[in-house]
Amino acid sequence: MPKRIVVTGIGVLSPIGSTKGEFWNNLCEGKVGTKQDVQAFNTEKFDVHIGGEVKDFDPNPFFEHLNPNEFGRTTQLAVAAAKMALQDAEIDISELSEEAAVCIGTTMGNNSVIESHHNLLEQENKPADPKFISHYPLNMISAAVAEELECEGTCMVIPTACAAGNYAIGLGKDLLEDEKAKIAIVGGADAMSRVIYTTFHRLGALSEDASKPFDKNRNGINVSEGAGMLILEEYEHAMKRGARIYAELKGYGLACDAHHPTAPHPEGEGAVHAIQEALRDARLSLDDISYINAHGTGTRANDHTESIAIKTVFGDKAETIPVSSIKSMLGHTMGAASAIEAVCCTLAIYESVIPPTMNYEEPDPDCVQNVVPNKKLLATVDYALSNSFAFGGNISNIILGRCTHA
Repeated sequence: MPKRIVVTGIGVLSPIGSTKGEFWNNLCEGKVGTKQDVQAFNTEKFDVHIGGEVKDFDPNPFFEHLNPNEFGRTTQLAVAAAKMALQDAEIDISELSEEAAVCIGTTMGNNSVIESHHNLLEQENKPADPKFISHYPLNMISAAVAEELECEGTCMVIPTACAAGNYAIGLGKDLLEDEKAKIAIVGGADAMSRVIYTTFHRLGALSEDASKPFDKNRNGINVSEGAGMLILEEYEHAMKRGARIYAELKGYGLACDAHHPTAPHPEGEGAVHAIQEALRDARLSLDDISYINAHGTGTRANDHTESIAIKTVFGDKAETIPVSSIKSMLGHTMGAASAIEAVCCTLAIYESVIPPTMNYEEPDPDCVQNVVPNKKLLATVDYALSNSFAFGGNISNIILGRCTHA
């Protein structure tokens, strides 16, 4: 009998809210958090100036053992979201420290460290503090979370770009099923980065307005930042300690079609494989899925090929399953994207509400048609599929479901 893995804690920081309640309420009300000019760096040399940033974030309350000023913003966001999730799960980590795993996905890591160093050299002709620079490597993100939360189990960072959060969630599931951990703190984090902003600008993929996924007139993404974390644990362990269970992590699927460094496979080959693998791992049929949380970046290529993949897998049923993209409100939070979307799916199941796709005005006949437009949908969500695609063909999908008690 396979082990059942459940979600018992949630932590999130995003451009529309930095607590679970604020995030969920604003998401359901359709608040768009990407219409403001970026403050993290000067955008005067770009044609586009807007993005999504976490507002009024003070890392100090989340750091008890480490000095937050020695770490980049991605690490700060990751520590904060992880601590939120642990508090939400009401777990005493001191009793589980050696069996607590940390798995975090990211795209840019602490690139803000190098950017800050560059700014100091250019503006003041001096380097950044060596200790600050020493926390630049990707592994320092999970290491800081583990040290701050006093977790002594498996500690991993997964840098599979914009699909990294779901990769980390899948790894956490494996560790629990293989009895290599009792709890897993999983998710993703990325801070606003001048480098990634420049990258998407050079690709011509930035939108001058709020992103409009699946809309016929969509024209690109909004670069954003944030962090999303989940506490995973085995069902019996959660029940024994009387935990609140939000949802059950049923399965995940991975793929890498390696079609192109930045463009998706034109027929969605990797996406099709990953969705099918997630269904197989979850032991579910096509008819079981009641909500699809789309990768939905708002670019011409992604939304079209994602639609092809959904139609290929689900056939005629593709036009009856509600689909939404919360990137229409959050923008693209890079390595945090799929983790925050996992938070969304978890709460959609728990609250029986499907958040909308905002800014949706004109359907694109080449895309999925059953998009939830501009207003939340009250509906029972038994099983939610969350799609996550990344550069290089990295693809990771997860399926979450309503937890039924045996």
